[in-house]
Amino acid sequence: MSEWIVNLIDQSGYLGVAFLMFLETMFPPIPSEVIMPIAGVHAAKGDMSLGLVIASGTAGAMLGNYFWYLAARVIGVERFRPFIERFGRWLTIDWHEVERAEKLFGRYGSAFVFFARMLPTLRSLISIPAGLLHMRLSTFVIWSTIGTAGWTSLLAVSGWMLGRNVDKVDDFVGPVSSAVIVLIIAAYVWRVIFWRPKR
Repeated sequence: MSEWIVNLIDQSGYLGVAFLMFLETMFPPIPSEVIMPIAGVHAAKGDMSLGLVIASGTAGAMLGNYFWYLAARVIGVERFRPFIERFGRWLTIDWHEVERAEKLFGRYGSAFVFFARMLPTLRSLISIPAGLLHMRLSTFVIWSTIGTAGWTSLLAVSGWMLGRNVDKVDDFVGPVSSAVIVLIIAAYVWRVIFWRPKR
């Protein structure tokens, strides 16, 4: 996967970085943990500016974040109710929990969005509850941008510091991301087994 990412960044520069990060937000299996360090390596070689690499990566990711937010907002939480009632067992959520989440999001939504932007998979998914629960657009954009910029900066600076040694970045960041994903999957399986709807 790394080879075509390198080729696209070589050919398209900042636009390629933004496009790849947009795809990463739309289709989480495309890893930002590879995209941004490779772009950071280009900056270390002098081919690109580190600041513009971070800015373009953040802009591309935010475009995808904004898309999911708007899509979820158009659907609305009430239209989502039949889906919850039908598939709630596998989502491990019932309508009581949706209403509870709506209250929590109203109070702590900024923190949820900010920290989720730095976690694998959740970086994309957090836009959906934010849209469904009608989080204020300005709040969503501000905290999403701060969290996304922090994550892209961390990865880009890692690549910049390691220069040409892209494999070392992947060796370091990859296992951390994999561990988080394993924990998320384990938590989901645990919840599916022991979850019971509220009566």
